[in-house]
Amino acid sequence: MPRYAAVDCGTNSIRLLISEVLPDGKIRDVTRLMEIIRLGEGVDATGRISDAAIARARAALSNFVEQMRFENVTAVRMVATSASRDAENRQEFFDMTAELLGQIQPGAMAEVIFGAEEAQLSFRGAVGDLSPDKGPFCVIDLGGGSTEFIVGDHTGDIHGAYSARMGCVRLTERFLPTDPATPDELAAARDYVSAQLADVAKTVPLQDARTFVGCAGTFTTLSALAQGLEKYDPDAIHGSIVRFGALRVLLDHLVKQPAASRALNPVIHPGRADVIGGGAVAVHGIMDLIGDATDTNSFVISEKDILDGIIAGIVDAAQ
Repeated sequence: MPRYAAVDCGTNSIRLLISEVLPDGKIRDVTRLMEIIRLGEGVDATGRISDAAIARARAALSNFVEQMRFENVTAVRMVATSASRDAENRQEFFDMTAELLGQIQPGAMAEVIFGAEEAQLSFRGAVGDLSPDKGPFCVIDLGGGSTEFIVGDHTGDIHGAYSARMGCVRLTERFLPTDPATPDELAAARDYVSAQLADVAKTVPLQDARTFVGCAGTFTTLSALAQGLEKYDPDAIHGSIVRFGALRVLLDHLVKQPAASRALNPVIHPGRADVIGGGAVAVHGIMDLIGDATDTNSFVISEKDILDGIIAGIVDAAQ
């Protein structure tokens, strides 16, 4: 059975999905891995990816390539977003990925994707396990440097999409330097989020959506916290429903905690503990945005996202 790999490298983390195509045509996960590499550390201020960040990315991607070789992966696609789009020395990063990924598939390297394609891939992955009659859907992919909003039908027909320049790392580095953040810092971060979301409201038909789907690390971690899980459990998180009222209480608690206290919780990855406060500010604003446009009061949380969309695309191309 053929096995394929997808890699997504964002501002905060790099992630791997290896899947295989079963004889009946269904796609089965073989392994999912994630490492916090903080590729975007300092990029917002300096315009460059630091040498240390590139070294962290190389080490993580080398591990992923070893895993691909062990699982006999025959094709791979890697996408890179936000930090690698913005950095002036991005070619150094892309050359490194070509060196490593070429061991799996000659000519493979990270590629920057934009706009429509990123929306299509993220949306396809996030709604794949949801019932079509729950649509139209609004998928919200909250990353380290940006947050994507995509409204569409289960068929993949996209009604509107927008990428807002706000994410857990960007907000933390720009507005929340104190640990824990001061009231003035939180107010400045919330004002920035509100300005970004005003553009979302003008661009994306949120009022068309019946179901709002939150994906990526901030949302999945918040679901684990809201459920009171003792360890991070993807099966319990995927498809879970998190209601806005309970989430607001949780977010207010999170932003008041120092990073060291957050890191003690077993469902919060140590590399996410210092930036999830920025994610909390973003989610708070997103709930206000949704409340203004609709009568929705909950998120459906998806463990699936752009990685699953990439795999589906590889499978389509191979058929």
